[in-house]
Amino acid sequence: MSANIQFGSKQIEFRVEYTDRKTLGITVTPEMDVLVKAPNDSTMPKIKEKLQKKAAWILKQQSFFLTFHPKATDRKYISGETHLYLGRQYILKVDESDQESIKLKGKFIEVKARNKSRVKDLIKSWYLERARSKFHSTAQPLIEKFKKYNVEPSSIVLREMATRWGSCTPKGKIILNPELIKAPKGCIEYVIIHELCHLIHRDHTQRFIDLQTKEMKDWEKWKGKLERLLA
Repeated sequence: MSANIQFGSKQIEFRVEYTDRKTLGITVTPEMDVLVKAPNDSTMPKIKEKLQKKAAWILKQQSFFLTFHPKATDRKYISGETHLYLGRQYILKVDESDQESIKLKGKFIEVKARNKSRVKDLIKSWYLERARSKFHSTAQPLIEKFKKYNVEPSSIVLREMATRWGSCTPKGKIILNPELIKAPKGCIEYVIIHELCHLIHRDHTQRFIDLQTKEMKDWEKWKGKLERLLA
């Protein structure tokens, strides 16, 4: 069952699932959906009353997850256009050539392509290759640090995601968005640490935040940079 409440100028939509539990629980998902698990005898007025009390927290959680939503930017993939790599802006320089290649040279990303229609695919493949290498080298020392908690991801994989920078499955697989390669190394570390913390605490409780702060004291700085740069 779906319903909504009004909190100031904001309308909060939520979905209710009735269960045998004795207390009402509220969850905000990374997709910013609000899920309510309520006792079978709960009335809608009581549920809404509880949500009103938690409305500020719900909006805060939704705002937090919004920073993990990649920003779609229209690109023409032509010379003179700027593209991000590890937090720095590079100018695209495109030349036609039968020998296709991409390389960083000074402030340029130099692309040699057989024709203009190939440039986008070449750049996408180049970003993906760089992401695989950089994410692996960045993640390994962080994974070693988390072994003191007797946890380790089952694997780290790359996957394009429309609404997340990273995620952690119940089986311990960490998924990273290759678009993160456009952000500074500190932002990449922040997302990896965030997902490693989920191996210990599934939800964003205070214990989760405390652990994240313990492992990365300046995580809010990098979260902010990620939000300003890409989100």
